[in-house]
Amino acid sequence: MTHSSTPEAPPTQEVVRGRVRPERRRRGDVIAVAVIAVVVLVGAVVLWRTSPVVATTDSTAATPIAAPPRAGDVPAGFAEAWRAASGATPAPVVSGPAVVTADGSTVIGRDAVSGAERWRYSRDIPLCTVGSGFPSADNGAGRLLALYQGPTGWCSELTALRPDTGARAASSNPDVHPGTRLIADGTFVAATGSDYLEVWRSDLVRTLEYGAVPTPVQVGVQPRTGCTYGSTALMQSRLGLIERCPGETTDRLTVVTPDGSGGAEKPQVEFSVPLPPSALPSAGATVVALSADRVAVALPAPTRLMILDRTGRQIGLISLDVPDADLARSVAVAPTSTDGNRVYWWTGSATVALDAADLAPVWTAPGTLGPAVAYGTGLLAPVPGGLVELDPRRGTVLRTIPLPGAGGTAPVRLAVQGDILLAQRGSEVVAYRPS
Repeated sequence: MTHSSTPEAPPTQEVVRGRVRPERRRRGDVIAVAVIAVVVLVGAVVLWRTSPVVATTDSTAATPIAAPPRAGDVPAGFAEAWRAASGATPAPVVSGPAVVTADGSTVIGRDAVSGAERWRYSRDIPLCTVGSGFPSADNGAGRLLALYQGPTGWCSELTALRPDTGARAASSNPDVHPGTRLIADGTFVAATGSDYLEVWRSDLVRTLEYGAVPTPVQVGVQPRTGCTYGSTALMQSRLGLIERCPGETTDRLTVVTPDGSGGAEKPQVEFSVPLPPSALPSAGATVVALSADRVAVALPAPTRLMILDRTGRQIGLISLDVPDADLARSVAVAPTSTDGNRVYWWTGSATVALDAADLAPVWTAPGTLGPAVAYGTGLLAPVPGGLVELDPRRGTVLRTIPLPGAGGTAPVRLAVQGDILLAQRGSEVVAYRPS
């Protein structure tokens, strides 16, 4: 029995009604791919034109900024070198060899001696705040962190810049509220908040999220819900915060590991303990400092410093010679500085020096406008009209140094870059050179 077969038609011949010739199919595929490519390209152009990146302008330094000479002995006086607006910084920002000012939507890296602009980073969205961190990055240049407000109103646009050149190093999208502060300990940077905070490592990967997580990956892993935070500190790779939680009549001190073994979504809590009640129900405690195995918390009414060990056990309760008004409210970030041997804490009217290891108070210097800072071989604190040089061992005043243009009793934050002294008063940074 034989079977008849129809010869295969050539590729250009239509053999079945309604079936497209292979040649036409290939042409159709090419056209479809081309149309898709055009749509993708148009979409990419629209996305690029509406993205915040397109509204970014920056200029980098042709050569890295050079650090000024190191400070020696405290000079007999200082002369004003330059001043600049910096409303987005709570204190002078010294990052790598640069002094960084930030105002409006623009961040500027400046030569410390002259104040000359060496690089600039600007966007068409407002700055939330600026800070520095990760000092070991890029052979000691560190990172300057510029946090901008995103389209939702949250502070969700973070860029890390090299402070010596202004070159962009990394970026990420955090989820913190306006009013946040960036605090650093050399290894991590934390963004504070009243009900949520997060911590980043040097590549800006989130290592901890704590509190009311905006988009939780896991449910039920946060230790407490509905709490508000009055004070936060990050030191020695330990994060301490004051919590006020529903159903609790007193503040709570919680210490968390910034980079726990459970990942960012699951906080690793060292301890969490209720604090003693205050005679002022509305007053709150303030985390002042942390060491490797101690935490110091300021308590109001009466004013005292509570020291706890690594398990949360109280090992000291020391009266403070400061007015009750200084500690009548919790401070989001306690104004402190350190020289490695001491932590200098400004209470609101006095500078208290704490031993950096056991956090016990060593001395109190009344009448200051901000925490003391190390300058060369000396220690300086702001006072009305200028500075006082303090004895680092006893806190006694060695001499008073007038500062040009200094006046009033508003808080002052100091910083040092080489032999240049920086002072932030309100939204302005003023640089002083030895005279």
